[in-house]
Amino acid sequence: MATLHAREIRRGGNYRLPWRDSIDIQAAPAQMSKVLIFTLSMVLVGLMAGCATHNKSGLAAVRTGIRRIENVRTTAYTHTEAGGRHNAIGTRLSSRDVISAAADWSRFPLGTKFRIVDTNEVFQIDDYGGALIGTNTIDLYKTNRLAMRRWGVRRVDIDILEWGSDERSLYVLAPRARNRLVRRMILALQDKARAHSPLLNF
Repeated sequence: MATLHAREIRRGGNYRLPWRDSIDIQAAPAQMSKVLIFTLSMVLVGLMAGCATHNKSGLAAVRTGIRRIENVRTTAYTHTEAGGRHNAIGTRLSSRDVISAAADWSRFPLGTKFRIVDTNEVFQIDDYGGALIGTNTIDLYKTNRLAMRRWGVRRVDIDILEWGSDERSLYVLAPRARNRLVRRMILALQDKARAHSPLLNF
């Protein structure tokens, strides 16, 4: 019995037999492994759910590529004004699925496609106008003067569906550089190019 008591382990004032302690010691790793497995499983489930959500939102952003611009000032024009039925690139003003629009090409480059949130109409920048240069105003093409007057001046939210090309804008504008207002757009586009390509400053 003296040998038995010598091997006893005191815990909290109670005595336990050695064989009982050996069972507790052996059981502990098994319980710990179950807890660890459960904890790791929950962590993995959380990570997978988070990754799935992130991937879904990421894919949506990549697929759409949409950027919303709020409170954009818009005006309207029609073909009975000075510019006639043709836009700045020599094609007819469009009023069909994708409607023509005019802007300062250094702000909204040639080819920029956007949708007006409230009306769901889709426009594309294919024109410019002297009164627009140096502003963020977009001039929307309307098929007649009544529609033009009804539109008036409105501030709207737009979704940019596709940005136009600064390079194409410069290509179209370069032969018209003698015009003071066109030259302002060209200089602004060149400044943008230098800002995005520091090597051009040397």
